[in-house]
Amino acid sequence: MTNKWNKVLYVGVTSNLLVRVRQHNQKLNRNSFTTKYQVYKLVYYAWFPTIVEAIAKEKRIKGGNRLKKEQLVNSMNPGWVDLAKTLREK
Repeated sequence: MTNKWNKVLYVGVTSNLLVRVRQHNQKLNRNSFTTKYQVYKLVYYAWFPTIVEAIAKEKRIKGGNRLKKEQLVNSMNPGWVDLAKTLREK
């Protein structure tokens, strides 16, 4: 996820993507990273058969530098549009 200016990148794992995006957008925790940096836009996601695989991928992404994260987003979403909107339409 990122903010309006695509300057901040947030990586996380969830079992329900749309619910989690909604929680970030509702700013339920005023002290959270996503609220502080106005992170609301889903720009990349991936599905995994198990939580173990998802967490392993999350750790690899978090361990990478900014350029690698940008390349990952660009591989799926070169316009950095909010993908949560397209998921809701399906």
